[in-house]
Amino acid sequence: MELRVLRYFQAVVQERNISRAALQLHVSQPTISRQLHDLEEELGITLFERGSRNIQLTESGEYFSNQVNQILALTDKTLANIHEDQDIRGNIVIGSAEARSFLNIAQSFNGLQKKHPHIQIDVISTNADQIRTSIKSGYYDFGIIMDPGDKTGYDFMRLPGESRWGLLVSNHSPLAAKDHVELSDLSTEKLIISSQHGMTDLLNEWLGGSATKLTIVATYTLLYNASLMVSAGVGSALCIDGIVNTNQSDLTFVPFKPRLTAGTSLVWHHGQRHSAAAAAFLKQLSADIDQPLP
Repeated sequence: MELRVLRYFQAVVQERNISRAALQLHVSQPTISRQLHDLEEELGITLFERGSRNIQLTESGEYFSNQVNQILALTDKTLANIHEDQDIRGNIVIGSAEARSFLNIAQSFNGLQKKHPHIQIDVISTNADQIRTSIKSGYYDFGIIMDPGDKTGYDFMRLPGESRWGLLVSNHSPLAAKDHVELSDLSTEKLIISSQHGMTDLLNEWLGGSATKLTIVATYTLLYNASLMVSAGVGSALCIDGIVNTNQSDLTFVPFKPRLTAGTSLVWHHGQRHSAAAAAFLKQLSADIDQPLP
């Protein structure tokens, strides 16, 4: 299976049309058609539903397409990182939970860019489970996860600062006028919580084992989507402060009492051999770690 053929396949999927893909790739339509047919023969599966004007993927084709995108992204990243010269070049891929401490990462990357302008950072907002999977596969160089979290098999650097846990509520909610939210306030609330592994354990720790008594109506991966559900009246979102800007909005963040906070850590695979770009970033972050945030 050649990378060239995988790029043909990727182009056809993106364009949903062989003719347009051929124009994009500057090859003939029969060449692409023949290569895709050979690819299906090699795999022993049907990738496309034929007969319609626009090409549609089969279920197997959808799965293969997702895998091809990851293969080509990892290939491009690897090629960029090995073609380095004195002026370090390459891509750094970071999977990140939503946290204000990402400002540390942004600040360090700004300093790194001034020294090595040909380094690019790709930030993927996701959860800890996906971060661990993608670091293990080599797709991510680093991940930013909330503490406490399982760091077995990882090296890590704790990032400065802590974020407060609380409830994101509609301004129309009686809780919006309160200085803090207590356990008794949650008993009548419809709650939207993070889908991240370990969230229930965190709640149980704060609630003294009463998390099962809560009314959870939805889960989220990214808080922005959860904030839209809060605005729509679906419920109130358990989250950390400083991610959604509530100024001049219809939402209010109310912190928990007793106070519940979370730190964050930058993690990478134990014993991982970094590219020059990733190593330069880690060195920059280590030097900047105690600098005040903007």
